[in-house]
This record gives sequence, structure tokens and C-alpha cells, in this order.
Amino acid sequence: MKIKKQHRRKKYLHHLNRKRMSKNQSSTGTVLCKVMKDEWDHKKSTLRNLTEMGLANDPNQVIKIPSFKKEQLKRAKKMVNDDESAESEEETIEVVPKIEVVNKLELEAKAPRERKFKLPKGQVEFITYLLDKYGHDYKAMARDKKNYYQETWKQLRAKVKTFMGIPKQYGEYLKTRGLLEKEEDEEEIKKQAQALVMDDSD
Repeated sequence: MKIKKQHRRKKYLHHLNRKRMSKNQSSTGTVLCKVMKDEWDHKKSTLRNLTEMGLANDPNQVIKIPSFKKEQLKRAKKMVNDDESAESEEETIEVVPKIEVVNKLELEAKAPRERKFKLPKGQVEFITYLLDKYGHDYKAMARDKKNYYQETWKQLRAKVKTFMGIPKQYGEYLKTRGLLEKEEDEEEIKKQAQALVMDDSD
């Protein structure tokens, strides 16, 4: 005999904010990527959306770490049951992925980004002092009396290269020293800095 379901009166839950709940369900949560938001289907689950985009919901499922225990269990199941029944346990969502989403994300990842890293004011003053006094003679820089931390010429060269790789700070240095005749873009200054770095490495 089937047990009859008890029909209870529905109670209104005052502590729940239905408007906020529906808003949370329709939103993409903490996903800030515009490419993913444009392709997101609010009627589908997060797992379904990511699978259709060709993205991984759980990295542990994509890049599986081999487990001796699991392998032994699989072998035992194959010995007891047929091969078909053992394989049927692992069911996956068969969906044709949206390749354009992955392609857009790859292009965004490969696109050059503005370097926001800056050296501290004290380091900039020290490096500019060395450049003004010695140019690119790093061995002479290492012998300078202001080299309090006894850094080697290779360490100083690495610091100078880092400074030259920051367009904003290096551009300001070139402008104050009158090494730039006209206003140049940061990209051009960066190219000039990279060329100088390559010359030094030779």
C-alpha cells in the first residue's frame, strides 16, 4: 500500500526575500567575464552553461589524478559485472561546445596588458642616480659607495632592466633628462626600452 502524502497548509516564510532570491538565481554570480555573461543562459544550470561553452566546472574531473584505489575498484567491477555495465556508470553530458567562447577567451588571455607594476620611489631614485653617473657600466655601479647592500653588477643590471621595462617611469626619466625630443606614446617608449635592454645583453 502506498502511503498518502500529508497535505499541509503552505506557510509564508517571512524571513525569505523572494525578489533577492530570483535576482541571485538569474544572475551569473561572481562571473565578471563579459564573454561568458553574453552567452550565459539563465534557464540552465551552471554546470550545463559551462559544459556548453567548452569550459570545465571542476578541474579535478578534467585533469584527473590517478588513484590506485579507484583503478583497483574498476578492475574488480569489471571482473564481477560485464564491461558495458561498468562503463555505463560514468555518464557525461554530451553537448556540442560553443567554440567561439573558448576562442574569445584565448584571444583575451593572449592580448597584451598594461603593466601596472611600479618600482618604489627610493629604488627609482637609486637607479636613476646610477644611470646618470655611470650610464650602462654596471661593474662601475657595483663599486659605487651608495651601493649599501653590496649588490653585484648582475643584480644591478636586472634592476635597471626592470626599470626600463616600465614605460611610465622610464618615460618620465627620459623626458626629464631631455632624451626625448617630442611627446611619444608609451608603446614607442617601451620598444625603445626593449631595444636598449637587448643591446646591453649582447
